[in-house]
Amino acid sequence: MSKVSLAIPQDFILGAAASAWQTEGLSGKKAGQDSYLDLWYKHDRHVWHNGYGPAKATDFIHRYQEDIALMKASGLTHFRTSINWSRFLLDYENATVDEEYASYLDAVIDELHRQGIEPMLCLEHYELPAYLLEKYDGWSSKKVVELFVLYAEKAFARFAGKVTRWFSFNEPIVVQTRVYLDALRWPYEQNTGKWMQWNHHKVLATAKVVALFRQRGYSRNGSIGVILNPEVTYPRSSAPHDLQAAHLYDLFYNRVFLDPLIKGEYPHELLDLLAKHQVDFACNEEELALIRDNTVDEVGINLYYPHRVKAPSHQWNKNTPFHPACYYDHFELPGRRMNKSRGWEIYPKIVYDMAMRIKSEYGNIPWFISENGMGIEDEGRFRSAENGEIQDDYRIEFIAEHIYWALKAREDGANCRGYMLWAFTDNVSPMNAFKNRYGLIEIDLENNLQRRQKKSSHWFNTLATTRRLVLTLDDEDK
Repeated sequence: MSKVSLAIPQDFILGAAASAWQTEGLSGKKAGQDSYLDLWYKHDRHVWHNGYGPAKATDFIHRYQEDIALMKASGLTHFRTSINWSRFLLDYENATVDEEYASYLDAVIDELHRQGIEPMLCLEHYELPAYLLEKYDGWSSKKVVELFVLYAEKAFARFAGKVTRWFSFNEPIVVQTRVYLDALRWPYEQNTGKWMQWNHHKVLATAKVVALFRQRGYSRNGSIGVILNPEVTYPRSSAPHDLQAAHLYDLFYNRVFLDPLIKGEYPHELLDLLAKHQVDFACNEEELALIRDNTVDEVGINLYYPHRVKAPSHQWNKNTPFHPACYYDHFELPGRRMNKSRGWEIYPKIVYDMAMRIKSEYGNIPWFISENGMGIEDEGRFRSAENGEIQDDYRIEFIAEHIYWALKAREDGANCRGYMLWAFTDNVSPMNAFKNRYGLIEIDLENNLQRRQKKSSHWFNTLATTRRLVLTLDDEDK
């Protein structure tokens, strides 16, 4: 074991992230303002852990002042959340703003500034209006791309004077992968063509929003980016068949967004494979030119665990629609370190490996860790009998190790601008609801959503105040 002490640069973000739908709740929503998540919950409530969904969430919409005070007490320099598209507008076709909700967002932004915390806003964190899903089949339609740009125009006009860091989407690949590729979530439709159409339209929507942001002059004082969740993918072995499996997994799930949004074009190999498997999606040269000319300013990368794959062991069933899984099998590394609550491997070096990849393959674009965290089930077992505080040393260790690799990557020339924890408070997640707790701040579901700082909250405040990371590494022979 060795004790390490690293200085944290003053310009290095130490923040946390959330989303509107996972914190605000439905209070104050008007008729017709359901989002995709609300619709899913209403149709499929039984798959959400203990029935908790987006209805109440953490009630941030009424308790934001209390929560922002706790952000300050936790040492956050930045806070990223989303505008809930479904409730920001009263009329999605004409982008009529809901003044009640917009005024609430104004108040949140003002309070963040008052407490010395920089707000960062994402335009879509799974909050596609249900109306657009039902009328236009969501991101299947180019009409929704245009309506998203219209919405973005209203959001920029309202808040760009007070918010300088903007993002088009959070994890734009997730919804369609869970719904149309894997058919794991409502409305359960395995349709690979629709999956790729949603991918493309979100790429196109980002390019259009980037163009709008720059045309309106907002880029003079701000930046426009995207939050992605590429999985750091490792092959089982150095054998050619395993290397190819990892390469193709990366192509379908990571480069499908990384390449067009940062480099300005889709990988030709990806397009060739989609054509080979007759995966059709509407895309034209004008759209590709727009994507090429309007790449993002910065990228947030959500990093939680490594992904390991091997060459498939069995032949794909040719009677089922094409799925990229015909090219790989998942691989579980024997002896791996695990978060047993979540079923995820813990391997903090993914931060360094992703940083080096962005440096070498993506022009060292400015980026930051936009989500990283540790969800633990039944955290009450770690409550101190003395003061009632959750003693989450496991979370402190997890955060420290990931920040360590971010700082090591900076030493080696990576353009990593900071670290943001998921999440500031415990909050509801799709299906898992409050089963796994991620927050620096505990939300007591049995006691009027009472907030309590965990041990990690005090530790994070010390980290931000001293600007020094001190940790013990398990790096010596035993």
